[in-house]
Amino acid sequence: MPDISVGAQIFDIAFHPTAPVAYAGLLTGEVAAYGYDDEGQDAPARRFRVRPSKRSCRGLAMSEDGSQLWAVGKSKAIYTVDTALGEVSETRKAAHDVAINRVKRVMPNMLATGDDDGVVKLWDPRKADVIRTYTHHFDFISDFLWLEDKKHLVCTRSVSWLLGHSELSADISVSGDGTLSVIDVRAKKAEPFARSEDQEDELLSVVAIKGGQKLVIGTQLGILSVFNRRSGYGDCVDRIPGHPHSIDALCNIPSHYPDAQSTVLTGSSDGFLRAVQILPTKLLGVVADHGTFPVERIAVDRRGEGRWIASSGHDEVLKLTDLREVFEDDGDEEDNEGEGGEDGEEDGEVEAQSNDAEEEEEAETQGEKGKKVSDSEEEPEAGLQVAEDSSDDEAFKEKKRKRKKEKDPFRAAKKTKGKNEIEADASFFADL
Repeated sequence: MPDISVGAQIFDIAFHPTAPVAYAGLLTGEVAAYGYDDEGQDAPARRFRVRPSKRSCRGLAMSEDGSQLWAVGKSKAIYTVDTALGEVSETRKAAHDVAINRVKRVMPNMLATGDDDGVVKLWDPRKADVIRTYTHHFDFISDFLWLEDKKHLVCTRSVSWLLGHSELSADISVSGDGTLSVIDVRAKKAEPFARSEDQEDELLSVVAIKGGQKLVIGTQLGILSVFNRRSGYGDCVDRIPGHPHSIDALCNIPSHYPDAQSTVLTGSSDGFLRAVQILPTKLLGVVADHGTFPVERIAVDRRGEGRWIASSGHDEVLKLTDLREVFEDDGDEEDNEGEGGEDGEEDGEVEAQSNDAEEEEEAETQGEKGKKVSDSEEEPEAGLQVAEDSSDDEAFKEKKRKRKKEKDPFRAAKKTKGKNEIEADASFFADL
């Protein structure tokens, strides 16, 4: 699918939950909506472009039914956009004292917002006043993660820039002060349920794997930090190096793909969008390339279960990549190679050589048999010698048979298709 040129830097991405529509929050303060073809045949078309504020739009969140889109940014306000009309239907001014970095819908009637000072607020869109305010962070909120099973919001903080997109149930946030905190949205006290130690690194993004039992945090140093919920949130249990630059965005892959519970998509400031398997750790490949521009936002359509993944950076382009070409076509190509590829030709050559060798062996054996009969008539005492010759023939025949090579299963390796081939740094995960 062709890239969508939006004419400004993209700060955040959101998808309609049921319709093929992508939304982008821009540096100019605009919210742009683009419709795309699910099959990728037609070029995306702009649905609407609305400008709630002249200041940058840093975060987007979609309602459960897709009828409303919430936008936040440097103006300190929360804007509600009617997606059917393409208009701003409500404005909540001065929602925060400073610029708002992130917004996330955690429940049907609850929003979470985080600002530059690390303040987290919970809102009911039906009410004017804030539900609860949390001030335990002192630097800006970089990402949110919702954990449904415990109704917890996980928050991360970072002294860098904005973070990626992820979704699961419980509210977790990352922040610029290098810590992770967990908020129980059901509690009446404005205190975190749990908080990690200082990780001595900027926490930029967060995503859940292994059915929500483990959390993966992207950091400024290019390390993936793994938290185990069963062990508590005090400190990470594993650190996975390998990315050459910061990991600005993280996202899950659709659950119907193999190893989806342990595979994540990582957006790095080196411009590559990668698919990485966690525990065991393995680089599966490069999904998209933004050149020299960092990948700061990634999201999968259809509530994370769709076909298209959107990524954006500083290149003023919304790139839509077909996940089927990344995770599905390689298997079909492998089958085609097995039917009539180079491996099939080599196997045919080996089999032909083996058949020729067997024919030669049969002819030689017939000649030896005739010779043995005549020798036995002339020299009846040479029976021992005949037995030795017979043994040699059997050894020779066995040796000939060893020339037949069995098919090497590793030769039927997947070959990358030219249209998807991207050169990546060979040193990636070299330290693992």
